[in-house]
Amino acid sequence: MDKQIPENKSPIKFFLFVLVLSIPFWILGALTRDLTKILPIKLPISALMTFCPMMAAIILVYRTRKTQGIKELLQRAFDYKRIKDKRWYLPIVFLMPGIAALSYGYMKMTSAEPAEPNVSFLTVFIFFFVYFVGAIGEELGWSGYVIEPLQKRYGALKASILLGFLWAIWHIIPWSQTHQTPVWIIWQSIGTIFLRVIMVWIFNNTGKSVFAMVLFHTMINISPYLIPNYGAHYDPFIFSILLGITAIAITCLWEAKTLAGQNNA
Repeated sequence: MDKQIPENKSPIKFFLFVLVLSIPFWILGALTRDLTKILPIKLPISALMTFCPMMAAIILVYRTRKTQGIKELLQRAFDYKRIKDKRWYLPIVFLMPGIAALSYGYMKMTSAEPAEPNVSFLTVFIFFFVYFVGAIGEELGWSGYVIEPLQKRYGALKASILLGFLWAIWHIIPWSQTHQTPVWIIWQSIGTIFLRVIMVWIFNNTGKSVFAMVLFHTMINISPYLIPNYGAHYDPFIFSILLGITAIAITCLWEAKTLAGQNNA
């Protein structure tokens, strides 16, 4: 089954390893879920599972390429030289803050009446560092290991939807441990799938740079906190609609099989 996958990468084994490695964090999160009521950013302890995709990739890479494979995998977290066209930093850095701003503007025009912005640059800097490290833990697995064999098998659009779906499922338990409602989780899951389509589009157009994915992933997590009160007014329904419009526009303008220009396919 895996003979057609580059470098003998096995998506099924990867996802199974991620699942097994995540279970202890889910259990720990369940035992400490009341802590999310007093923490300002409301992250459960199970959020530490962010490093499980990287750990799964390291285990599988070591089995086939030993320490050299691990070294090359870790180096991809900073493979910014792959981004030949620097214009791609615009969507990498500014797309998600732009969507957050549109979401805030929508709430200003409705009865939601969000609070006025009160952004602490120190807080944003601290969050950026924390989320950047966490994004490395995820994207070395999602982008550095599993997305390429999935794309070879299913094409870019189908692979991104599949990975986005599994990515969302993986997050359901931590989301529930932050006391979110089922409706919130459903819309957040839908938005997560759209996000992965956007991410694969950026990935394929930046020389398959994992660093681009780490930086974009960081901006995903930072952007809701640019909305007042540490994202207290964050609405996954609005974000999902905006992300859906963006993802649909991308698939209409770029070839679904590659989500990239001819030079980047």
